[in-house]
Amino acid sequence: MSVIKDEDTLLSTIKRIDQEIDKLNDQKIVAFFDHLGLSERDDVPKNFLDFETILIVVPNRHISHELKYFKYSIARLSFVTNPYAKNIHVYDFKEWDSVTRNKTQFQVREMLKTNFGGVRTIIDGLN
Repeated sequence: MSVIKDEDTLLSTIKRIDQEIDKLNDQKIVAFFDHLGLSERDDVPKNFLDFETILIVVPNRHISHELKYFKYSIARLSFVTNPYAKNIHVYDFKEWDSVTRNKTQFQVREMLKTNFGGVRTIIDGLN
């Protein structure tokens, strides 16, 4: 004897609720991006809501600490600190995952100098 009388109805109800939750989370992401001024920037992908997980690259730990609350209150966001970045950048987490897979911490640090928002610092007179 099954405890659930109409499993298909229950599953469809749960699926509908999950879709509504996803829509609300998308609204949270858009509000978060608007507040940070990311929606207005040309370098931020306009299709960020299509990403399964959105990677937000921040330039320092201070900003990372300020945004820590949102990391836990908004689903589908992931944060990385890149000290070589000048400002906040947005990427598809799948891109990050594929580039950093099987890399050592040193290799990832070197990669961050020129990728994922990183800009090499040029010292006058040396280059």
